Amino acid sequence: MKLKSLFAAIVLAISLPANAGSAYAHLYEGLQFDMPVIDRPAFAERTVSITDFGGVGDGVTLNTDAFAKAIESLASQGGGTLNLPAGVWFTGPIELKSNINLHLDRGAILTFSGDDTLYKMVYVVYEGFEAWRAQSPISGKDLENVAITGEGVIDGNGSVWRPVRKSQLTGAEWKNYLAKGGIVKEDTWYPSQSYIDGIPLHEKRAELTREEAEKVKRYQRPVMIQLVGCRNVLLEGVTFQNSPSWNIHPLMCENLIIDNILVKNPVYAVNGDGLDIESCKNVIIYRSTLDCGDDAICLKSGKDEAGRRRGIPTENVIVRDCRVFHGHGGFVVGSEMSGGVSNVSVRDCQFIGTDVGLRFKSTRGRGGVVKNIHIDNVNMLDISGDAITFDLYYWVFTPVTEIPPVDETTPQFRDIYINGVTSRNSGKALKFNGIPEMPIENIHVSNSLFTAREGGLLSESKEIRFKNVSVTPVSGPAMTINNVTDATFEGCTFTSLDSDPVIYTGTNKDIHM
Repeated sequence: MKLKSLFAAIVLAISLPANAGSAYAHLYEGLQFDMPVIDRPAFAERTVSITDFGGVGDGVTLNTDAFAKAIESLASQGGGTLNLPAGVWFTGPIELKSNINLHLDRGAILTFSGDDTLYKMVYVVYEGFEAWRAQSPISGKDLENVAITGEGVIDGNGSVWRPVRKSQLTGAEWKNYLAKGGIVKEDTWYPSQSYIDGIPLHEKRAELTREEAEKVKRYQRPVMIQLVGCRNVLLEGVTFQNSPSWNIHPLMCENLIIDNILVKNPVYAVNGDGLDIESCKNVIIYRSTLDCGDDAICLKSGKDEAGRRRGIPTENVIVRDCRVFHGHGGFVVGSEMSGGVSNVSVRDCQFIGTDVGLRFKSTRGRGGVVKNIHIDNVNMLDISGDAITFDLYYWVFTPVTEIPPVDETTPQFRDIYINGVTSRNSGKALKFNGIPEMPIENIHVSNSLFTAREGGLLSESKEIRFKNVSVTPVSGPAMTINNVTDATFEGCTFTSLDSDPVIYTGTNKDIHM
């Protein structure tokens, strides 16, 4: 018996992950897919202050050289922590290195210069394709063991990069923008003529040479935090706000932990995304709050042919205990998902006042497969649009008249499980809007309740399973079913005050109500 017990103990020890003692191990309980247990990166017990390298936190002194010297010094010694004490640390772009923890004490504000001459043009991925863009305020490439931690604030000074309409601001805010200089055209403030000159080049921005992009640098505004090809990354405790474009963009990173951060952008911030996790593997997003001008928590994997050629999915993602206020989606997949997205768990989140709650978006030409997504216990309030949407007509205003064949450019959404959603006062309860050649497939919604101005729409979908779902619109049908094959509704309550509760359009087959 003792030998058997010893053997069992040895087997158990071998089978457990080496880092099973992770502070995040509890997040894996009940996980529906295999994912390695990850933990915070470790750093050398070496701490230096930015003041040791001539840094001055007066909000006026430019500290670009101090940051570069401090990071280089730490890196040459094997790494450690670069500490920012309380103060306003004004700087140009910061380039991180391996084994560095950038730590902001409570009371520390790190803010960036609006002088675009400090930001070199770099060839980076943005919105799914490579192009020359202005350097990110904080960047890192091919790093290992890197972190931004603390209780301070990182402000990207995005207002000097983004246009804004007068109607979006208070009178005092508009006066403040006018005081920055810039150019006003048709009640819109632009940061510079170079921004205006870049607008006609939008569709050609991936084709611009470095010299051409330099001439419209303001238009080629950067994401605030861009980490590319990094391993063992931690973002913890810090407030990230006011980004020039997207706020935080990890690209092709592995073992990424985002814990207890606040991501904040004005609601009018153009492309003011919160988190854009692109082609990353083994990701934890935990205990964080977002209030943004565009997509909040967004999973991506490249766009169209470039994304398919890269062929790196976003996979193994845990989202737990997060809260989103403004945003074009609380949790979002797409629309750049050409490399695929799989093995995702979203649980115990709240979306309050976002445009959409759970948002899955793509369009013909993307390709890619989104699958094995598990969502549980998400509560929503005052969603202005759809509480849940699957839309394969993203940014399509004139649908094709001839259905194209299925090929590598056809996007797929399938094998998605949604349980325990409560949504009060949304615009539309649900919208499943697939394409005829590739319907949305095998979507399960259970134990969920929706009150909304409009009911739900199921269109171009198959193998749909609803169990214990209640939909109550203010007016109109509770559910419209259009071109759906193989749908089962068990224990569902569809209530309408002025219409038939369920309306059928198009051609439907095997509907069990």
